[in-house]
Amino acid sequence: MTRRIIVVTAVHGPSAHFLPDAYKSLCEQELPEGWEWHWLIQEDGKSNDVAPHVPDDERITFRQGRPGGPGVARTIALARADGEYVKILDADDQLAPGALARDLAALEADPSLGWATSRVLDLLPDGSTLGFPGDPEPGPIERGAVLEYWTANNYRAQVHPATLFMRRDLLMALGGWMALPASEDTGLLLALNSVARGWFSPEVGLLYRKWEGQATGQASHVDAEEREARMAVVAARARALEGLGWGVSGR
Repeated sequence: MTRRIIVVTAVHGPSAHFLPDAYKSLCEQELPEGWEWHWLIQEDGKSNDVAPHVPDDERITFRQGRPGGPGVARTIALARADGEYVKILDADDQLAPGALARDLAALEADPSLGWATSRVLDLLPDGSTLGFPGDPEPGPIERGAVLEYWTANNYRAQVHPATLFMRRDLLMALGGWMALPASEDTGLLLALNSVARGWFSPEVGLLYRKWEGQATGQASHVDAEEREARMAVVAARARALEGLGWGVSGR
């Protein structure tokens, strides 16, 4: 019986032309025998700008919906998530070779792990890459460690939420991505870490594209008042989950 990893991508018009690069990186992934991927591409809105860039592949499901931001698009895509694991892949990013297999191996080997992340390199407009210091030690990330680090470091986590790989049932139990205009992926990361141990792979798992149209580069993303409100909600959710004492302890 074939088992599936669900790859979820939210996309809008300006980032749609990067989809072929993301697809190429996905096709280059090598999975263990008996595993396959299913790519769910969800447009944040309804336009004629995205469909022409969606690759023709039976392993891809493309849908559109009313706009609500990337978190809403990813969460509504989960209606078609027919696999045991979910991997994030933003439309303008690329998976590094071996990323899916490493994430899968970590969670298959240890039922107490709920999620995995990996090292990131920035992909610059000229095609060069740039790393940055501060990665955690390879291996397990204990519950609460991400929130503690994030709180002490001006709301910057030590692992990148764009690399998340997680158990589908845990993702669904947490309600998917947060209903925020931004930082919805950070909110999910902290929620996951509040209820389950994670895993960090020191190998590069993602090329994070830097370009002028990306949402995190817009002025609205760094508006001080909104940022403080987002961070307050993200932290409150994580602490509430910690306080409930609910968690993943193994299977």
